Amino acid sequence: MATTKTLILDNEKIIQKVNRIAYQIYEDNHTEKEIILAGIASRGYEFAELLSDTLQRISKIKIKLVELKINKELPIDSKIELTLHEKDLSDKVIIVVDDVLNSGRTLIYGVNYFLNGPIRKLSTAVLVNRNHRRFPIHANYVGTSLSTTLKNHVEVTFNVKGKHNVYLK
Repeated sequence: MATTKTLILDNEKIIQKVNRIAYQIYEDNHTEKEIILAGIASRGYEFAELLSDTLQRISKIKIKLVELKINKELPIDSKIELTLHEKDLSDKVIIVVDDVLNSGRTLIYGVNYFLNGPIRKLSTAVLVNRNHRRFPIHANYVGTSLSTTLKNHVEVTFNVKGKHNVYLK
């Protein structure tokens, strides 16, 4: 049986969502000198790259893009890695970025990584929110919300040639 894919967001719509989220982030943080975007590897980081590019274009805030590596299958048993020293997080605004928020497991472990440090503010951003929470977390910045069944799968593709898509399978 062939799996059918339904296009939810095409490249143009994704860029619109990125622009809107970037403006929301800028509006909420316009007095900051620096924002750290911590993209969850791998597609969350790719989404964070798009946000970073847009934020740099529309504001004078310094944007530091870092990658947060989490074993999504066994996050509690694995070491989380960040491509930035913990001392560089002190008194900073951090936005944890992922492509899809489904159960909340990956995002809550990503957020938890930053809770032991002296950060100023912590927020979350996702391109797609599926609303199937098993963990008490929400996204502060959302591209689109989808009502799906648990059997559905959301596939996000970021292409180096700038062709990005979100599919429902």
